[in-house]
Amino acid sequence: MSITREIGAHYTPGKGTLFTVWAPAAAQVDVVLKDNDNIIPLQREAFGYWTALSEETGPGARYTFQLDEEMERPDPASHFQPDGVHEPSAVVDHTSFGWTDKNWKPLPLEQYIVYELHVGTFSEEGTFQGVIDKLPELVDLGITAIEIMPVAAFPGGRNWGYDGVYPSAVQEGYGGPEGLKKLVDACHAAGIAVVLDVVYNHLGPEGNYLNEFGPYFTDKYNTPWGKALNFDDAHSDHVRNFFIQNALLWLRDYHIDALRLDAVHAILDTGAKHFLQDLQEQVEHLEKQLGRHFILIAESDLNDVRIINPTEKGGFGLAAQWSDDFHHAVHALLTGEDSGYYSDFGKLEQLQKVLQHGFVYDGLYSEHRKRTFGSDATANPALQFVVCSQNHDQVGNRMLGERLTKLISYDMLKVAAGLVLLSPFTPMLFMGEEYGEENPFLYFVSHSDKDLVEAVRKGRKEEFSSFSWQGEAPDPQSEETFNQSKLQRSYEHSEKHRQLRDFYKALIQLRKSALALARPDKTRLHVSADSHTHVLHLIHSGESPYLYALFNISNQPQKTNVVKEVGASWKLVLGSDESRYGGADKDLSRELSAGQEIELPAASVTVYQSNIIL
Repeated sequence: MSITREIGAHYTPGKGTLFTVWAPAAAQVDVVLKDNDNIIPLQREAFGYWTALSEETGPGARYTFQLDEEMERPDPASHFQPDGVHEPSAVVDHTSFGWTDKNWKPLPLEQYIVYELHVGTFSEEGTFQGVIDKLPELVDLGITAIEIMPVAAFPGGRNWGYDGVYPSAVQEGYGGPEGLKKLVDACHAAGIAVVLDVVYNHLGPEGNYLNEFGPYFTDKYNTPWGKALNFDDAHSDHVRNFFIQNALLWLRDYHIDALRLDAVHAILDTGAKHFLQDLQEQVEHLEKQLGRHFILIAESDLNDVRIINPTEKGGFGLAAQWSDDFHHAVHALLTGEDSGYYSDFGKLEQLQKVLQHGFVYDGLYSEHRKRTFGSDATANPALQFVVCSQNHDQVGNRMLGERLTKLISYDMLKVAAGLVLLSPFTPMLFMGEEYGEENPFLYFVSHSDKDLVEAVRKGRKEEFSSFSWQGEAPDPQSEETFNQSKLQRSYEHSEKHRQLRDFYKALIQLRKSALALARPDKTRLHVSADSHTHVLHLIHSGESPYLYALFNISNQPQKTNVVKEVGASWKLVLGSDESRYGGADKDLSRELSAGQEIELPAASVTVYQSNIIL
């Protein structure tokens, strides 16, 4: 485990503020206090760190670091940029917030039903308080964890968050540090865990002054965003420390329960101990200090189980990772899309495989990638894979930001919901999908540099070139693009959308109440598929009562036979074709027995339950 050092401005009541910055090439570093123009010289310490204690400086004080008596810049480890990314940083007091969550018991991963949201578009206000006001809706739906897209300070007032340039500073327009703490506290009071999306693979272009302080980037590698962050080159110990301190800040001072690590395949590190393993070990050390459990979840397109395997098996030890293969298998099958990376998917047997094993590409040749790809995830527990039918990337990185609502039928939306929530994996919903939100989720920014705006526009068009999408991409800089992406909450006045939400509620309730789903076991899962009828059989037999879900992934009624290996009598518990869920209410078999032939409604999911299985 690497040696860590606190950086930034740390206020202690009665003692003042300790300023620390890493600037190894500087000959002199000072703190400039903007409220009174006082200059505090910092003392150089080992490895290029500079530090000084100011007893008179307290919360809210604006400051910059001055390098070699010339250049003034905000603090790279700033906790707050109240006036924007180009302006002075502010000291934050992390000791004074009135937390009420002392009795909060962090949820185990198997209880996570995740709801991904973007603070700026989730509510009309676009703030943390706006999310707090909507928490009763999420509790009613049955959500147990929210995943917040990045809140690190970004330029302007609207952004997905992946253009953040101060990883430890909470965006002022959302409500700043105080607002985020209020949201986490309110979530815990409501029984909801909080996952925060963090970005350790790149920084945004505007307001990014890191290289003026030290070698935060390396020429060894390139990423889609330019030079890679320096995780394994000369001076990389201190870059690693910069991001480790960021993770510890969220978990310790903001009471965040889990971190979702963005695009870890772009964290390039060939050292003996990968940064992800280092980070996991530091988080485990914090767990011992605080007596609290934390969860790290990776987003990765590598299909590499080393990320989630324990260190004794040569892994990095993270709790879970996203399964892109699950999303792609579902999306390509339901929509028929076959361009871009969807060209590798679209077969029912691939959906069967991903449900059984976690990945489709587990050492297979990928035509899209033009290489053999992936590792075998069969031995990994199902809870280690976070799955979804929609998320910010897969919706927002479409040219027109269409949700599944615009791509498949109403009945097939319920099939998608069933595939996610009845799977053995950790399920995640994307805000609004539960009622069929029809507004798009588009890509938006608010940069101040005109050349940068043009570069973003050009880059987006190039990104779409491998897909056969028609139309003109909305302008990411336009405020209208941002406003179009806000949720309408149509279920409040549309019966059809309310019925879809009720179906999601029923699925979530079933997942919580049926032990076979509440504690799903991939090794006790039976999956079979008929590519002729497009019917999928999914049986959870890990714990009683057992569940048998039948999916008709076609637009016509289909006949199928109950799996012969099950000798129990199955009773109907849920059907997407029921009128209360907006279905045609066709007659369904109330009970099933082994080998029986039944007819399934078009585009439907039907669930049966039994206490006995052979």
